[in-house]
Amino acid sequence: MPSPDSRGSLLGAELGAQGVTFRLTAPHATGVELCLFAAAAGNSGRETERIALARDSDGDGDGDGAWTTQVTGLGAGQLYGYRVDGPYRLSEGHRFNPAKLVMDPRAGAIAGQVTWCEALLGADARDSAPYQARSVVVDTGFDWQGDRPPARSWGETVIYECHVRGLTRLHPEIPEALRGTYLGLASPPVIEHLTNLGVTAVELMPVQHFVSERHLMEQGRANYWGYSPLAWFAPHAGYGSRDGGRPVTEFQTMVRDLHRAGLEVILDMVFNHTAEGGASGPTLSLRGIDNALYYLLDPEDRSRYVDFTGCGNTVHAAHPQVAELILDCLRYWVEVMHVDGFRFDLATTLGRENGAFSGRASLLEAIGADPILGRVKLIAEPWDLGPGGYQLGSFPAGWSGWNNRFRDTVRSFWRGDPGRRPDLATRIAGSADLLHGKRRGPLGGINYITCHDGFTLEDLVSYERKHNSANLEDNGDGRDDNLSRNWGTEGPSESAETLASRDCAKRNLFATLALSSGVPMLSHGDELGRTQNGNNNAYCQDGPLTWVDWVPARRGEEFCDFVRRVLALRREIGCLGKERFPSRDDVVWFGSNGEPLTEGDWREEGDPVLGTCWLGRRGGGDGDRTGADVFLVYMNAGREARSVELPAFEFERRWHERLNTVAPESARVLEIRFELPAHATIVLEGSLSRHRSL
Repeated sequence: MPSPDSRGSLLGAELGAQGVTFRLTAPHATGVELCLFAAAAGNSGRETERIALARDSDGDGDGDGAWTTQVTGLGAGQLYGYRVDGPYRLSEGHRFNPAKLVMDPRAGAIAGQVTWCEALLGADARDSAPYQARSVVVDTGFDWQGDRPPARSWGETVIYECHVRGLTRLHPEIPEALRGTYLGLASPPVIEHLTNLGVTAVELMPVQHFVSERHLMEQGRANYWGYSPLAWFAPHAGYGSRDGGRPVTEFQTMVRDLHRAGLEVILDMVFNHTAEGGASGPTLSLRGIDNALYYLLDPEDRSRYVDFTGCGNTVHAAHPQVAELILDCLRYWVEVMHVDGFRFDLATTLGRENGAFSGRASLLEAIGADPILGRVKLIAEPWDLGPGGYQLGSFPAGWSGWNNRFRDTVRSFWRGDPGRRPDLATRIAGSADLLHGKRRGPLGGINYITCHDGFTLEDLVSYERKHNSANLEDNGDGRDDNLSRNWGTEGPSESAETLASRDCAKRNLFATLALSSGVPMLSHGDELGRTQNGNNNAYCQDGPLTWVDWVPARRGEEFCDFVRRVLALRREIGCLGKERFPSRDDVVWFGSNGEPLTEGDWREEGDPVLGTCWLGRRGGGDGDRTGADVFLVYMNAGREARSVELPAFEFERRWHERLNTVAPESARVLEIRFELPAHATIVLEGSLSRHRSL
């Protein structure tokens, strides 16, 4: 891992032996002042000193818009902020107001809280400092104890998307002070659970310091998910331990301990918008530093923001100085915090130049070309709300993207929608229709059934309608069409038949995820039967509704064991992690008659049976298949059982049952034919001594 000293400081407040150097980029400003504050609880510390920054110059008098000053005698823990002067001319996009204390966008830590009031608004003449959080000078030095990231290939990767607070808040074996924190996430019981499960990477929902929107706070709610960033370089202070812990050090400790257990750490990064919202939002940071530089403005009315995000503003990522800020931030999280990759929220926004998306946008290419960033895992949420916003497969080589088409196809097939068999086969084989020819093989798709946004897996088989009244938005928020099925009754049920159907449905959904080509991703707590009571948009629910219950009922324990078994089985089928799309040497499709499917078979919309033949761990290459393991995966989404004839391979026709979603403990030995139950997945294994072309 390169030393952070190899590039110098990436933060806006560089701690040195004699003091601190402060640097802020604000090319349109006419003056910048550094405000120092005494340490105190909340935002009550008094301002102790105000120091003017000097504008940098490159010798020709213009420079890059950076302002700097050096202050001796300061150390780590110093609280500070900026006041930035300049014109307040909305017609030109300028919203300067020195009465507003603004946070350093490169701050390494944040102290205090944003207290919502009118004084935070940009046009208000009152001092906002009493209501504003503080930036903190940090010492990023840490004893990594020889930390070496696991550096797993994409083909080995199984992602576990999780929320730092939600995953750990209710765990009974974690000390109370560490529940809901970075240290809690890296505690021995959580690590043991993750490694036993078979996942290889945790993808943390936003940990860049964020704030809750004003209307949520006034209604007694919070931005639980964290997609409202305020300081991109700072670990969210709310996830520090509750005994006075230090978020930066605790985050580093978490990463080090997860690495020791063989787990990679991927961060969900939000660079597409900020917590400042639309034109009527608060002035907290970038808006007050240089609004016309950092945000994308309407060229016909620069008082208005272009909104490709649905959050009121769009960061101007195509501007070279803004791109530099984003690149430095990513390097900081890799070099100083040792993370292994990033998932970019609404990533299409980052590839927009002059409003249109390009997979060769300067920022995207700069990320790939960077010697630090080009070697970590890069994942796009490949859409935004702008024109041409859906861009799965269009990001540069080396990127992967969330594959929502996989999610929708698998959900639709297993709830019994007719005509889904061809699309399901395409998804199982790596979604070549979406990714082929776009510089990505099947590992360019992150396959998932559920994620933070939408139903949990338990709710997906328990509800057919969203139940979001707790969000206080008249149930108008969240997706209406969830492609879900409740298997008999809406919501909780005491019917043994309904519960058995739901359990089987979950096993079918997860087995399809794990036994498909591409990179699988689980959503935290799904393996334990986590429910949100039908709420499919729980972004504002910070409580038991969203926290993982670590004391599951028997159904949860059984499903957790099933997940372990299926992920172990995935590792045996080596071709599922290949970089190229499967060929006929890797996979063949069968119906129930034992023969490969013909073109006419694929057009039979009413046939709910799909058989997949994978060559496994000893059959990874081309050529001779002697000794290869063969795996047959049969799926029946229909209401009736089907008699299935097994394919006619030239070897001893004895198939060992490795998985049965209707009877999980079954381990039969099958020969010529078998009965495939309704709503079932069965996986059979055989050893191929001689192979003929299929």
